[in-house]
Amino acid sequence: MSERDLTWWLARGESDIDLLPGVANRHGLIAGATGTGKTVSLRVLAEAFSDGGVPVFLADIKGDLTGLVEAGGDHPKVRERAGQFGLGDDYYRGYPVTFWDLFGQSGHPVRTTVSEMGPQLFARILGLNDTQEGVLNVVFKVADDQGLLLLDLKDLRAMATFVADNAAQFRTEYGNVSAASVGAIQRGLLVLEEQGGDRFFGEPALDLDDLMQADGGRGMINILAADQLMRSPRLYATFLLWLLAELFERLPEVGDPPKPKLVFFFDEAHLLFDDASPALVDQIEQVVRLIRSKGVGVYFITQNPIDLPDTVLGQLGLKIQHALRAFTPRDQKAVKTAAETFRANPKLNVETAILDLGVGEALVSVLDGKGVPSVVQRAFVRPPRSRLKPLDDAERARVIRSSAIAGHYEKVVDRESASELLKERAARAQQEAEQLRQQQEAEKLASRPAPRGREDVLEAAAKSAARAIGSSLGRQLIRGALGALFGGGRRR
Repeated sequence: MSERDLTWWLARGESDIDLLPGVANRHGLIAGATGTGKTVSLRVLAEAFSDGGVPVFLADIKGDLTGLVEAGGDHPKVRERAGQFGLGDDYYRGYPVTFWDLFGQSGHPVRTTVSEMGPQLFARILGLNDTQEGVLNVVFKVADDQGLLLLDLKDLRAMATFVADNAAQFRTEYGNVSAASVGAIQRGLLVLEEQGGDRFFGEPALDLDDLMQADGGRGMINILAADQLMRSPRLYATFLLWLLAELFERLPEVGDPPKPKLVFFFDEAHLLFDDASPALVDQIEQVVRLIRSKGVGVYFITQNPIDLPDTVLGQLGLKIQHALRAFTPRDQKAVKTAAETFRANPKLNVETAILDLGVGEALVSVLDGKGVPSVVQRAFVRPPRSRLKPLDDAERARVIRSSAIAGHYEKVVDRESASELLKERAARAQQEAEQLRQQQEAEKLASRPAPRGREDVLEAAAKSAARAIGSSLGRQLIRGALGALFGGGRRR
């Protein structure tokens, strides 16, 4: 079997099943119950794309994909399957890998700015209702209008406080800003910060070009450490959605390229749609539909096909369906849905087959050169070429240190942005208020009569007496006073 055949070879059923490069940007699905082989299928697809020179981005949910760096053959079941397929020791190989981590612990830090994330996705992370999301939109709009950069969480918190403190000023132009909504936003930001989200927002922001590299003709496999990230599933789903949206926005239209420019794997795909508003689901569906023209393929991994909306499920060209269990009515619906997504094979009862597939066995359908789905086949997924055993900490650290981008994202940049500028404004306003107070105090003191000495007082009294004598009332007072002193004769 030639190297070229291995590159796109996925499985073997009635015949070998190959994924054609020209339709690989038309997305795909890997589904099945826990323990049925989804992760191995993901690994095999990632290897195939890398061998074809296509960069890959995937999330490592369980921490067991790091072994892609090393040549495989380390597991007896892999060697057994390779022997069944007639593959020798030269089949195994390692792959170029870059490790990423939103928390900067198990890979290069991944960051974006608050502004790039935008209010809608931020509202999803924070779990805001419509009213609170509206206030968050006001916060972003005021920041834009006043030229205040929102880079990290402290910028957003400072901006929310500023808008709340000046709500009356902004009400006419931007609408009502309630203290309760701002309080909900601030509480959500505090929770996000405690979950480590503060390390995700900032600079240097991720350069998408760093995800689309090749090494020796093989596409780079970018692995996002997601075991810790999954403790914050909303952040995980929103980050991947943001990344997909950024790719859609920045990449040029390429139509139908000979092979994808990047393939994006979305594990635990149900998290993308859980609690999503209808408007957000519509946007996701639109991005998935249009991003293939940018040369990006999106592959969803989930337990049940019904985890995905029908509008998304209908766009997925490649389907790898592992075994499902049918213990409940919902499970039975999932089996029926999965069966209906395949092009029927007269030789195969799909609903029955889904229930008794073995580990590493799947129902597989691919697109032909015209984009038409092939008849579904029951097949064994080919064995992975890379090591199943995960890297230990020392091995992972060595890969990170030897990366072409080592040290770049590790250096945090904290340039002047909303938080600093608002502090400067507040300090300047306080200084101006103090100067005004001092000026007013000086003017008040200047307007008061100057203190007088003894001679000045006597002189002022004499002048006052003279003025008083000039008036009738003054004369009466003077006469009364003189009469009291001299009238009535002398007392003896």
